Amino acid sequence: MITALYSDQLIAENAPMDRRLAALILARGNRIGYIASAPEPQREFFDEKRQYYLQYGLSLDLFVDLDALSGDDEIGRLFSCNAIHLTGGHTGDFLRRLRQSGMLERLRAWALDDGILVGTSAGAILMTPTIAADALFSGGSPDAVRDGAALDLVPFEFFPHVNDDPGYLPSLLRYSETTANRILACRDGEGLILGNGLVEVFGAPLMISDGFVEAADRGRIVDLLSCA
Repeated sequence: MITALYSDQLIAENAPMDRRLAALILARGNRIGYIASAPEPQREFFDEKRQYYLQYGLSLDLFVDLDALSGDDEIGRLFSCNAIHLTGGHTGDFLRRLRQSGMLERLRAWALDDGILVGTSAGAILMTPTIAADALFSGGSPDAVRDGAALDLVPFEFFPHVNDDPGYLPSLLRYSETTANRILACRDGEGLILGNGLVEVFGAPLMISDGFVEAADRGRIVDLLSCA
């Protein structure tokens, strides 16, 4: 399994991570499936992402709307892709759609069976044990989240866009005192590629636990993964 967790993607700062991810996917093929976080009648985000991947020689050629799955044939086409992209959007709604469509466990099984799963923002949060930290984006408390269990593919919580609001970091520090999970927080332009022996850190993410923050360098992440 390889997971790629982005804070944001469509910005120039992500080019080093993009190139590395593209090389990993192209070693298997060039097809990427796209799971939308919500309906996209005009497919504007899909088309934007398709052009983005095209510059790296990758083909985003399958659009999946969880509210309108056509059956096992469509799911089979999705899981035959060389990678799957989980979009940004409303994390809670995305999780609900994955559950209601029966895709949460199927996607987890596909990823664990040596899949390459790419997530931006909400899509990256969904790779973690819980989406609780996402509550901060709507002014809520992570501690109040009771039904946030997600894909549980990495042994930490993920918080994107930490640079967007000066209040996010203090709130994450407080939350870290009540959760057993470490929290990795990324600014836009930062991210991680993990799995199959890879621990690749792009930018300078933060690792938050027990009310303290430190640099999430490669050594700390290796230690975290080895304890999982």
